[in-house]
Amino acid sequence: MRAIINGKILLEDQWIEDGYLMFTDKIVAFGPMTNYEVEMDKLGLTERDVEVIEARGRLVGPGFVDIHVHGAGGSDTMDGTQEAIETLSSTIFQSGVTRFLATTMTMPSDSIKRALAIVKARMENPSTQKTARLLGVHLEGPFINVAKKGAQNGNYVVPPNFELIKPYLDIIKIITIAPENDANFDFIEKMKAYPNVKLSIGHTNSDFETAMSAFENGVTHITHCFNAMPPLHHREPGVIGALLSEPFTAELIADEIHVHKGLFKGLSRCVDRDKLVLITDSMRAGGLADGHYDLGGQDVIVKDGSCRLKDGTLAGSVLTMNKAVQNFAKNTDLPLYEIFNLASLNPAKVIGVDGQYGSLNIGKVADINILDEQFNVIQTFADGI
Repeated sequence: MRAIINGKILLEDQWIEDGYLMFTDKIVAFGPMTNYEVEMDKLGLTERDVEVIEARGRLVGPGFVDIHVHGAGGSDTMDGTQEAIETLSSTIFQSGVTRFLATTMTMPSDSIKRALAIVKARMENPSTQKTARLLGVHLEGPFINVAKKGAQNGNYVVPPNFELIKPYLDIIKIITIAPENDANFDFIEKMKAYPNVKLSIGHTNSDFETAMSAFENGVTHITHCFNAMPPLHHREPGVIGALLSEPFTAELIADEIHVHKGLFKGLSRCVDRDKLVLITDSMRAGGLADGHYDLGGQDVIVKDGSCRLKDGTLAGSVLTMNKAVQNFAKNTDLPLYEIFNLASLNPAKVIGVDGQYGSLNIGKVADINILDEQFNVIQTFADGI
């Protein structure tokens, strides 16, 4: 048994100012420090039975869940190797991510299949080390609109193709599509038989009516809202207008580069707080120095926290999840526990794993972060390790 003591414990809907959190591989108990000795007696524990971790007033919250991350530490999901996945996992763990979706991009189908096969093999032999755990794949591309491809390679964009993904439906958790490219919504209709796979609107030129129709047919998520889609206009509301009209879940890259920080507060007021999800959209340069990096065969220039192609197109990010939480905290007036939900519980809900992960509820997996007041990660546990 381990016990984190004297911490600010961030729960789903409140925090305990001076509290404890007890765990093995699962969350066992929590409460105010005034109840700690009573809890020990209740569990039949002595001091010798418990490894005590002193939080010293720091934040104690759930491990972060990143459902949109391509790479970090010099590696990328599309490298299609076990080593790349291991590097990605260990790098993002350092910023408090305990669960993630390895995210693909638009490349030749053989490259996508190789990347999916590697993820599948890794999930069949999961890590037991101090590293982030794979929850599956976010397939971002190739089912997108060339006009809104962003930093993806338009030469490999194809209409939604069920046969391409069919062998991997056990590991794919999110598929980004441009619904306007799905003739008669045939693909969307076929995916209704696979409710564990979330369809997401992204890299799209969809108008308001198409986005609303897609929602009515089960496309209930939005990939990095505002980015790679038409802007909100009062006569052409587009995807953002649909987001303001229906209970989509929506990703946000909160690096203050992809989306102006002034929109963070407004978005948190216009979109239900259990529907907004912080992501990093990190590429292989995450955690590394400024310079030139590869993204799907394209040269990306990383400078001062911004990742761009030569023509200025944004090309992913080097954002870390603890920094995303910090940015959202300083630009909104939400309580800290709600902001942590955006990076943990909400993404877990999107892919249907919130019964196990995403918050510090008793019985859930012990994915835990200790952070200081500047949101620097002090210590992270995954499965209590």
